[in-house]
Amino acid sequence: MKGVLKTQRRLASDLLSTGENKVWMDPTKYKEIKEAITREDVKNLISKGVIIERKTNGQSRSRARAVHKKTKKGHKKGPGSRKGKHAARSKFEWKDKVRALRNELFKQRKAGKLDKKLFRIVYKKIKGNAFHSVSHMRNIILEMKKVQYEKQ
Repeated sequence: MKGVLKTQRRLASDLLSTGENKVWMDPTKYKEIKEAITREDVKNLISKGVIIERKTNGQSRSRARAVHKKTKKGHKKGPGSRKGKHAARSKFEWKDKVRALRNELFKQRKAGKLDKKLFRIVYKKIKGNAFHSVSHMRNIILEMKKVQYEKQ
């Protein structure tokens, strides 16, 4: 069937704007397809559903999802998986840390635990890389509050 209906296949691929191998023709309607000589005839067969464009097989994301899940857990991050200099990776670590610190700072401000002045001081300290972690920042804030309370 493939060799006999070469013209119809070519016309259909042109009309569907795909490759010839992506064109599917209904084997039960062989005679009807064989009689279609002009572009209009082939167009009519396409509209009837006798000639269809085969869908492309998509690339599966299942393996990518599995790898991503492992990476989130801290696996697959060894020296063999790394590309780029150390500084390129440490930049992302710093960004993640700063985001976590700022989120915590905004939460504390929203809860009313910080006044404007203390908030601004701590925000600048975050930018200056003064804290190791969120818990370290909390401890420093508590100490700053104690000092502020003693001054009053």
